[in-house]
Formats: sequence, structure tokens, C-alpha cells
Amino acid sequence: MPSALPLGLPAPADGILPAEAAVDAGARDFGLYVHIPFCAVRCGYCDFNTYTATELGGGASQDAYAGSVLAELELGARALAGSGVPARPMSTVFFGGGTPTLLPAEDLASILRAATARWGLAPGAEVTTEANPDSVTPASLRILRDGGFTRVSFGMQSAVPHVLAVLDRTHAPDRVPQAVQWAREAGLAVSLDLIYGTPGESLDDWRTSLTTALSYAPDHISAYALIIEEGTRLASQIRRGQVPPIDDDDHADKYALADELLTAGGLHWYEVSNWARTPDDACRHNLAYWRGSDWWGAGPGAHSHVGGTRWWNVKHPRAYAAALEGGASPAAGREILSGEDRYVEDVMLRVRLREGLPTAVLTPSGRKAVAGLIADGLVEPVDAFAGRVVLTFRGRLLADAVVRRLLPD
Repeated sequence: MPSALPLGLPAPADGILPAEAAVDAGARDFGLYVHIPFCAVRCGYCDFNTYTATELGGGASQDAYAGSVLAELELGARALAGSGVPARPMSTVFFGGGTPTLLPAEDLASILRAATARWGLAPGAEVTTEANPDSVTPASLRILRDGGFTRVSFGMQSAVPHVLAVLDRTHAPDRVPQAVQWAREAGLAVSLDLIYGTPGESLDDWRTSLTTALSYAPDHISAYALIIEEGTRLASQIRRGQVPPIDDDDHADKYALADELLTAGGLHWYEVSNWARTPDDACRHNLAYWRGSDWWGAGPGAHSHVGGTRWWNVKHPRAYAAALEGGASPAAGREILSGEDRYVEDVMLRVRLREGLPTAVLTPSGRKAVAGLIADGLVEPVDAFAGRVVLTFRGRLLADAVVRRLLPD
């Protein structure tokens, strides 16, 4: 089941932000995330805020969902203006889930049109939707492209049937190249998401998934280690001994193979788990998260961030719709990040990027730690001498340990 929301301060019903959220806002990029919480089947490893038709219960309708999001966008435009946050065109838009493409493509395009009418869309903006390979058609992809989408990210996960079965994925492996071809014909850039470390997946299985994904010539590939979340079906299966547990050494071997094959295939890492064919093919929306930009998150359970204020919406689509129907913000809580909080997040996120973390932003103890990280082979010495902390390959495998050493006690 979906994980719990964090604790936080009460969020005002009108969505107004504290005055500090507007400070220097004009110098920061602004993006939009739209959460679509619907899935045809709940995957055994997933704890995202998603719901199948049977889990939704009464009072929550996919057909009416776009209307609820439009109401939140209207509230968001009022709240930002009322908070003194200057209007900025959206540099990125990302529809995630769930499976956004379970909604009609016309609904997704209408949400994008409404957001553009309120905030504008920057020239050359990146507009992405996630999709399952079996949730798109040539016609739906053309509607998305004509509606302003520029990019689609397919949840391929694996090319091996028995691995897909453990993950409860619904598509057949041969649907992926078909969906990629349709997206290309529609004029959309293509990203593929892969997962490694599934119980029962061999190194050869993972090699098959990587080489198969590369054969489709995507612009971008994300490769994520499977994390077993408490409360998921897969966690229960591991606990009962029905499938083997996760092995950290296996994860490391598979990450090494991914980096080797993806690099040889013409993609280059720009974040620990992400590879792009060119710098322009990197996911700019995710880069905005990692660089601490502003974004409005619309939809049940969606998180937002503007100028050090973070808030999150109620989780269930029924509660989300009810709040907006009553003219109130659907936010369930918020937090105002301290300077120290923002510093810690900055180090945690930016050190994972190939562009690295400027050593000038580190505290004296953090700068002192860089020499030891170089000596241990975790940080590139040439980049460090040029004033940036950039992870070596070994450093990418131990990124969390690098962060701990850079941060103050």
C-alpha cells in the first residue's frame, strides 16, 4: 500500500506561502509536476500513492480527475500570486504516477493547456509523461505531441518475462519496441526506465535487459536498484521465503554492468542512476529537483517546493477532490526548511550529479573531508582541484557514504 505522508505544520486552506518563499523567486526555475494516481494493476514492489479501480472505492472517478487537477491549478495560480511569488513560465512539466496514460490523452493535454494558460511555457520547455508500454497507441501519442508534450518515459523495467512476472508488470517484452517506434513516429523523445536486483534476476538476465533497451536507441535510460518497501506484496513474499532477499553485492555488480554497457552504447551518466545520449537529453525536470528549483505538485499525495517551503497534498483521490470542491487547498501539511535543512539537501542531491557540487558551498569541515575522499578513490581529483566534488565510479557505488563524510556531524 502507499507509504504514509510525513508529519508537518498545518497548511492554510488558501494555499498562501510564507513571505520568505518569494525571496529571489525570479532567479529560480519553475516547473509543474502532475500526479496521476491510477494503475491497472498494483505492482508487487510499489509503495507509490497509486490506486487500482478496486482500491479506489466509491466517490473517486478517473473520468472526473482532470477537473480536480484543473481546480488545483487555479488555486495554485491564486496562491502564488497572493504570496508575492512572481509568475514565471514553466521550464519543465512532468506527468507521473501511477500510469498517467490510463487517462485519455485529451485529458492530459487539457491539463497542460490550463497550466500554460496560468503560468506560460518557456521556449523549448521539456514536457514529459510517464507511460506503461501497453497504455499507449499511435493515436494517443500523436494527441500528446500535438498537445505540447515533448517526451515520454516508458516503464520497461526488464526485457525478461520471469523478471516482469515477479514485478507484476502487465506488458509483454515485445510491446516495448512497438511503443518506442510509435513515440518516435509521433515526434516524441524517448526514455526507458529499468529496474535491477529483482529477486531471481541473474546477471545474464540484467545484461539481456540492458542490451535490449539499447537496441531500441532511446535518448535516455534510468536504471534503479530495486528497493523493498515495507507493506508491499514483494516485502511479504521475501519475509515468507517465497522469493530470495535483496543482495547488496548483486546490486553493485549490476550497477557496474549497467554503466559499462550504457557507456559503450553511447549514453553517459549525468546522475548516479541516469544516463543520457547528449546533455540535452538529460531529464531537465529531475535536474530541477536535484538543483533545488521551485515546482508546484498537483494531484493526490503530490509534493511541492517553492523557496524553501515544502508541502504535500492529501493522499486519497476522494479526499483530494472533496477539498477542491469545497474551495480549499488539498494540502495536508507543510514544512519550512531551515538554512541547515536546505544545505543538507543541497549536498545530498547535487553530489549525485556528474556536474558535481561546488566545494565553495561546503562548510569548512566538508571542504576538509574532500582530501580524504580523494585519497579513498571516491572523488575525482582533477575536478576537486577545479573546485567541484565529482564522484568517481567507486564513489557512485558509495554515494551515501560520501554524503555522510561531507556533511557536518
